This record gives sequence, C-alpha cells and structure tokens, in this order.
Amino acid sequence: MLEKSKLVTIIGGSGFVGTQLVQKIAKLGHRIRIGVRRPDLAGHLRPLGSVGQVSLMQVNVRNKESIARAVAGADVVINLAGIWYERGRQRFRAVHTMGASNVAQAASDLGVGTLVHMSELGADKGSHSSDLVSRALGDEEVLKAFPKAIILRPGTIFGSDDWFFNLIGSWARLFPVMPVIGGDTYKQPIFVGDVAEATARAAFGRVKCGKIYELGGSDIETMTELLARILRESHRTNALVNVPNWLSKFKAGFMQILPNPWLTVDLVEKWNTDIVVSDEAIKEKRDLSAFGIKPKTMDAVLPTYMWRFCKRGQFERVEAKQNNPT
Repeated sequence: MLEKSKLVTIIGGSGFVGTQLVQKIAKLGHRIRIGVRRPDLAGHLRPLGSVGQVSLMQVNVRNKESIARAVAGADVVINLAGIWYERGRQRFRAVHTMGASNVAQAASDLGVGTLVHMSELGADKGSHSSDLVSRALGDEEVLKAFPKAIILRPGTIFGSDDWFFNLIGSWARLFPVMPVIGGDTYKQPIFVGDVAEATARAAFGRVKCGKIYELGGSDIETMTELLARILRESHRTNALVNVPNWLSKFKAGFMQILPNPWLTVDLVEKWNTDIVVSDEAIKEKRDLSAFGIKPKTMDAVLPTYMWRFCKRGQFERVEAKQNNPT
C-alpha cells in the first residue's frame, strides 16, 4: 500500500545534498517545497520531480517571516541550510545557530509533524573551529524548540560535486608540492547518496526522534592518507609536505579574503580536528546502522569522478585499466 503523499519543505535544498535528496523524495511521490535564498538559481531542481511536484520559494534562515511561509502546511521540514565560509551577514552563528533555531521554532509553532536538521560531525562547543561551535549550539537550539527533532551529523561528504576531494584534486593539478594540513588527524568521509538516503529515511519515520545521529562512511583515514589517495586516483606523484598549523593559518588569513577562498583560518582548525563517529554513538546505535544503510566505500566512488584531475583525464583512466586489467 502506497504511503499518502505528504508536503515536504526542504530549507537550503539546492545544494550538494539537497539535489540528491529531492530526487529521492520525488520518487516516493511526495510534494516538495524548496526554500532557497535565490530561487532564480535553483531551476535545476524542478525537473527532478513530475510537473508541479517541486516548487521553489525565497527563504533566508535569518528572516523568520520567510521561514514561516515555507513551513506553513508542511508535514515534514528538513533543514539543510549551511555555509562553508563567512561572508557579510552570512556568519556561522547567524546560519548554523540562529537560523537553525528559527526553522525549528517555526516548525514547532506551525504544528509540523517531523523535523530533520542537518548538522555536522565534529560539532562541539569546545572546538577551536567557529563552524563546529556554531553547529553544536544550533543543535541545542533545535532540540530546545523541537524536542522530537532528528539531528544528523555527517562527516566529510564525497561525491561527484563534492567540495573536499574536488578542491584537493585541483591543488594536485596546480601545485607540484602538496601542503598537508592536520596530517595526523582522522576523518571518516561518507558518500552523498548515503547521507541523502539517511535523511529521507529519517523524514519518514525510519529512526527514533529526539536523537542526534552521527553519520560516517566505512573508511577512517588520516588527512595524509586522504591526500595520498587523491594523488593515486589522479595518477599524480606530487610531493606531500606537512605544513605547521601556524603557517597554515597565516596563509589562510590572506586567502580567506578572496571571493571563493580555497582555504580559511576556520577550515585549518577543522582539518586539525579528528572528525569521526564517536564510540558512544556506535554503542547506542546512533550511527548509519540505525538507518539500515551499508555505506559505499571511497574505493567504489572516487574513481567515477576523480579521473578529471588526471593529466589526460578519462583517457589516462582507460589506459590504466588496459595496462592493469585486474
């Protein structure tokens, strides 16, 4: 028996995870209302559903009235709003803390049945990263306003349009010597499709409410190992050189004033932090296993798009396969 169609509002649904999530929810037959700051730049989302199934609205998480319009009448609200770096009024506290609070309060006031909030693995009020601090504070605000909210904390997300692996791949293509920041810290990347699937399952009652779930992939590697993996996938032999924390911050201080910075001081702090699923979450089954999802490995996914950073692109990948058929 098919589940009755619901109205799902996705705040910040035009990004990397949102695009995947919209496709999954559309296939389930639900109506989708997507709240974004620039609806004119989110037209790629409409064809992901049938005619009239996906609609766009202007929403700024700093503006309570715009949030209320997007949330009104929704059965499920999913908040994916987040920023990589700070610019103008788009500050970590404004988006990840107050913005999260605004969405949760609107969902509570308007009688929404289910709220799923996307946070970040490593969120901690004691962190040196302003981003991770704002995420932890935002999680507290969400549960305060909407106690039955489901909070998801994914690790570094990878996939064809990801930020991390494509960024480092670009560095490998440009610089003969690769800087290693936070080389000994551990990360647990997770495939974007697994994050989207977990979000969809959370939205439709597959896990317990009022809990924080930590989402990590099948592999735990140091930053040095991840950079070495990127070089292998792009068939490059760049030298890896560990960069002291103080020097990384010094360089990032200049780079972060650029329109689309490759590095910021806050990112240096995050890369110098272990970001993996906690033992407590594993023990309490507040990890990916709670969703019944077997995570895809980096070995299975990275080769499908990291070929773009090879010297001869996909042709080099084909040649490698022919020389090593096994």
